[in-house]
Amino acid sequence: MLKINFYELNKVEDSQLKFAVIAAKYNERWIFVRHRERATWEIPGGHREDGEDINLTASRELKEETGAKEFSIIPVCVYSVTRDGVETFGQLFYSQVESLDELPDSEIGEIRLFDTMPEELTYPLIQPYLFKKIKETYI
Repeated sequence: MLKINFYELNKVEDSQLKFAVIAAKYNERWIFVRHRERATWEIPGGHREDGEDINLTASRELKEETGAKEFSIIPVCVYSVTRDGVETFGQLFYSQVESLDELPDSEIGEIRLFDTMPEELTYPLIQPYLFKKIKETYI
């Protein structure tokens, strides 16, 4: 059983934040990415590196996974995923991308623009909740 919770910014100890997830729009469409080894789509994001500021994690992951060159990025909230009694935390961001460069050579095989969230998701038990939170906040 999986449980998703949302928290206001600064209500969870910074050291507990392990992930940054960035819901990003480009030309009024949502950016989703596909990992090279998967056929499913996901919201850009990834793991925080040791000692890295979570805001830098978000910017780095957005650039690495989408090729975003010029963008604004806004922290939205903290989220947690509880699985088998273990709660892990991440921070959710919203980005407005102004320009895209070539996709860096990374684990991402493709980016695609969608009008809404695609059905074929990598994390179907988590991503719809994050996407809904972004839409409630920014749409």
